[in-house]
Amino acid sequence: MAEPTGRASVPGAPATHGSGRKHVAVREYVSDLVARELDVGDAIPSERALSERFGVARMTVRQAVDALVADGILVREQGRGTFVAPRRVDFEMRLTTFGEEMRRRGMRPDSKVLAADKVPAPADVAEALGIQPGRLVHYLCRVRYADGTPMSIEQTWVPVALVPDLFEHGAPGSVYEALRRFGLDPAWGEETLAASEADERESALLSMRGRRAVMRAERRTYSESGPCAYSRACYRGDRYSVWVPLGTPTKVLVPRQPAPAEA
Repeated sequence: MAEPTGRASVPGAPATHGSGRKHVAVREYVSDLVARELDVGDAIPSERALSERFGVARMTVRQAVDALVADGILVREQGRGTFVAPRRVDFEMRLTTFGEEMRRRGMRPDSKVLAADKVPAPADVAEALGIQPGRLVHYLCRVRYADGTPMSIEQTWVPVALVPDLFEHGAPGSVYEALRRFGLDPAWGEETLAASEADERESALLSMRGRRAVMRAERRTYSESGPCAYSRACYRGDRYSVWVPLGTPTKVLVPRQPAPAEA
């Protein structure tokens, strides 16, 4: 009886059955390496090494690595190679501060203040806060860090008329906590998210090489008396993912129509 044809199995590598499963086996192997042996910033085996180990084409290896890059497990650096990516932080849609979210994840938050001053409100900021353009607002711009790594650039505007002494003792560590001390408890908010590329300044402040994707968040915060803060944040796309809880749609109740009157 003739022996079956095909490649011999590779010691230490999962068996592959059909071209549709080959890239899956490579992906699972590399993913397991990341979980068990490699640290953040470590290089993964080269495409050539993985191709020889699994007995597959380099295009198949590239397909597997592409999937792990898309999942945020690996990161490619042009001219250098492919490395284990930093752990992503889920960006939960809640009315909380950066510091609260990082501490909830067991990370140490920190900030670098780039600007803290009273400035005339630009037209778009004034519209968001429901005030006249040119009225004074507190402007705070910070780089936000988690465990020493820059994560986001955050700009916040608060009407001076609401909180005249917001910067009396320097920039507050938490704008929300400062608002609460002045009797303006943030009650609810609305946020818009968008994706774009970082500009050169943002890339430098966030320690990103080259032009990289960022997630932009625009938030308007309300107290019981109306808008109390407006902010824009730029988050590293390689360190954040968005987490949104979903529920089933609420049943729409249609008022019962009165029966037509008889003729």
